[in-house]
Amino acid sequence: MEDRRFIYLDNNATTPIDPRVLEAMVPVLAEAYGNPSSGHRLGREARAMVERARAQVAACLGAATEEIVFTSGGSESDNWAVVGVVEARGGGHVVTTAVEHPAVLEPLRALERSGRIRLTVVGVDRCGRVDPEEVEHALSADTILVSVMLANNEVGTLQPVAEIAAICRRSGVTLHTDAAQAVGKVAVDVEALGVDLLTLAGHKLYAPKGIGALYVRRGTPIAPLIRGAGHEGGRRAGTEAVASVAGLGVACELARSELAAETGRLAALRDRLENLLSAGFAGLVRHGHRHLRLPNTASVAFPGVDANRLLDRLAGEVAASPGAACHTGGGAVSHVLAAMGVDAATARATVRFSVGRFTTEGDVTAGAARVLAAAAALADRSTPTRPGAGG
Repeated sequence: MEDRRFIYLDNNATTPIDPRVLEAMVPVLAEAYGNPSSGHRLGREARAMVERARAQVAACLGAATEEIVFTSGGSESDNWAVVGVVEARGGGHVVTTAVEHPAVLEPLRALERSGRIRLTVVGVDRCGRVDPEEVEHALSADTILVSVMLANNEVGTLQPVAEIAAICRRSGVTLHTDAAQAVGKVAVDVEALGVDLLTLAGHKLYAPKGIGALYVRRGTPIAPLIRGAGHEGGRRAGTEAVASVAGLGVACELARSELAAETGRLAALRDRLENLLSAGFAGLVRHGHRHLRLPNTASVAFPGVDANRLLDRLAGEVAASPGAACHTGGGAVSHVLAAMGVDAATARATVRFSVGRFTTEGDVTAGAARVLAAAAALADRSTPTRPGAGG
């Protein structure tokens, strides 16, 4: 009998909670209900859990514990990084790239519309990679911030962040990187990268949704985004979500200890998936850098097949995304693929697959077979003479 279990190939959208993370969280939810700011025993126990998790996150990133601030997730960390620096510096010039996450691009555009900053958006090559020299050429005397993601969420391309950091250091410019997709998949060390601010999102590395962190290098000028009482060293108001914080700590500890083995395993699964799809669908188009990319991400186009229709057909069997899950559904072409010079027809035929910790070789084999069958059925129904068909 054919195995028709659901196959999850959408780990860049979100990951399941690792059972070891859940195991650490349950006792906290059940018993450690004290407020970490309280001075009594329960409060002190909760504070100890928060600080233990802070140390685990710091160790994962090669940071000092006092440089880790807990947030509600990647979007808050991104918003805080860019808005907080602008507020602390009183405005100025900001440089970013055309392939950033909307949590970076949208607040920057809002700041630009309000007249608080002058914004320069640097383009990328056909692999989605930014040229450090273009970033350097974009800098001016009033540049206060550069924001460049470490790994792209849609195509997986890795950016030359360390090279850009060296440029920023020479110019005295603060550098932020969104590492939400990178942590746990590639080595992330804030000292090696040379960044001043780094975004981390729990639900991208097998921790719960609603928890994340911002690394803030000592001495980096940044104003609070959420104001109130003096939580998180006065940098982010709001009582810490102790169970989620504890879960993030364990997730980061696992990401650090299992990175070497996991990176190779994920890359092998990704390569197998790409090879199966390429062998089974003539003209398959692959996006992103061939080598400098995340080990788990495959962004491919099925010319002549609408990605949304393909994934609708597969919705009960295989999970994947037509681009990035956090901003799909509006009918617009991916801004990442557009920045890479991908034509609209090919962009609309693009699906992002992302394997993860719990993906097996059997999942990849069965998933590829289902995707190919659905793509073939939709391609047969398409009209060959339709304008733009085939990309």
